[in-house]
Amino acid sequence: MRREPASSAQLGNTAVILQSGEFHGWLGGSCIQPTVAREAMAALGDGVPRLIALSPDPDGDRRPGLTTFPMTCHSGGSVDIYLEPVLPVPTLLVFGVAPAAQAVARLGKVMGYTVVACDPDADRGSFPDADRLITTAAGEEWPPSQRARLFAVVATLGQHDEEATQAALGLEPAYLGVVASRKRFAQMRETLVARGVTQLALDSIVNPAGLDIGARAPEEVALSILAEIVQTRRAAAQQPGVTSSPPHSVQDERDPVCGMTVIVEGARHRAEHAGRTYYFCCGGCRERFLAAPDSYGAAAVSVKTP
Repeated sequence: MRREPASSAQLGNTAVILQSGEFHGWLGGSCIQPTVAREAMAALGDGVPRLIALSPDPDGDRRPGLTTFPMTCHSGGSVDIYLEPVLPVPTLLVFGVAPAAQAVARLGKVMGYTVVACDPDADRGSFPDADRLITTAAGEEWPPSQRARLFAVVATLGQHDEEATQAALGLEPAYLGVVASRKRFAQMRETLVARGVTQLALDSIVNPAGLDIGARAPEEVALSILAEIVQTRRAAAQQPGVTSSPPHSVQDERDPVCGMTVIVEGARHRAEHAGRTYYFCCGGCRERFLAAPDSYGAAAVSVKTP
């Protein structure tokens, strides 16, 4: 978004950083990429965009809304880069075909969720706008990284309540609400415990589902449930150390020559010295290290190159 020469990055350069850490595109040389990749992983984790700058004078370059990092590349240039996380659409899994279940599916679709209707009797007449119809949740799997964006509502209302609830629990959603009276849910708990469901799993269920807004009509019930799901999502995103989509773990090391951060996985420039592996942002830093390892704090004198 901004550059000060000398920098190989140009205004308008773009890149895509995957959750695996793969980097596709161009935002500048090896002095920029490690910091950008690390901050991209953080953005994927908390879902929050950020504007970062790499500058030879990070303290002097501070501006509102900008996070600065040192640019120790010998070119001396600086760049501003905007990182925008693109996260998977959250999934709403609806069990049951009752009017409340249909209303939850309709409102969920309006709110941008991927809606999956799960019931032996689910059809397009009941769920015309659902993204998928499945008769059973058996065999359905969501990767661990996506379960934080999976939300389930059981609104079977007397039709295979326990089976639906147990199937939903097996998917480990971030939210599981059961539309049932407290008396009926107590009976369901007893049955599920007898089937081997743990108390810990049962305690994760929200019952009655939805915020207490005095809802009566199916659409009002759906509104209360979706409001509670939004509340759950936002609260999780604000908890320190909790991410909506756990990012790929990134291990980094500091280049002993220039001080830049280097991502270990896939690092092209490295050298072994005195039993330790050193990582470098570029071939030039590696060559300077190999020529005089003692100048960069290395203890031994022999250098082994891979």
